[in-house]
Amino acid sequence: MNGDLAAFLASPGSGRSKVSCADQNAIYNQGDAAEALFYIESGRVQVTIVSPQGKEGVVAMLTAGDFAGEACLAGQPVHLASAKALEDTRLIRIEKGAMNALLRSNPALAEHFMSFLLSRNIQIEADLVDQLFNSSEKRLARVLLLLAQYGKDGKMELVIPKISQETLAAKVGTTRSRINFFMNKFRDLGLIEYNGVLRVHSSLLNVILHD
Repeated sequence: MNGDLAAFLASPGSGRSKVSCADQNAIYNQGDAAEALFYIESGRVQVTIVSPQGKEGVVAMLTAGDFAGEACLAGQPVHLASAKALEDTRLIRIEKGAMNALLRSNPALAEHFMSFLLSRNIQIEADLVDQLFNSSEKRLARVLLLLAQYGKDGKMELVIPKISQETLAAKVGTTRSRINFFMNKFRDLGLIEYNGVLRVHSSLLNVILHD
């Protein structure tokens, strides 16, 4: 989102309020009433779903400029997933009635929001294909490249903010021990640097492209 739109959402307005969420704190929980969505001003947000059997899966990793909880606009009465901050995060809470009014009155916001929804849909489809056809090694490589924002806005962030192997395992759909094995393999091959700070190199893309 451009600076003007971000400043507009952050400005005082009916149905809008600023929210600060500390690292690892919940923004909303699965089953909470879906009365608002959240625009991420800064920070990172992880979206997870817990099955009736208690198994947790990471379904989205969101960054500044993204929205969380947007399904409330489609009439979803409760949140079907949980969202928590992965670092100190600033958000704008927008009540769904206020967001509907903003989308009707602000074409630039509506265009950005539609672009976000389309990007999320593309990523969800890609995640499904990834789970169906790719090995856990390739899935991990893809997750790391996505976290480094490879291909987003023509830039790549080499340094990934702290993320646990448990979180990576939940996102990839495998065990922590397998994540540890592949992370060490990627490091030995020079595809990543993994010594307290995680640095990802574009050469990691070769893992995905190699059959």
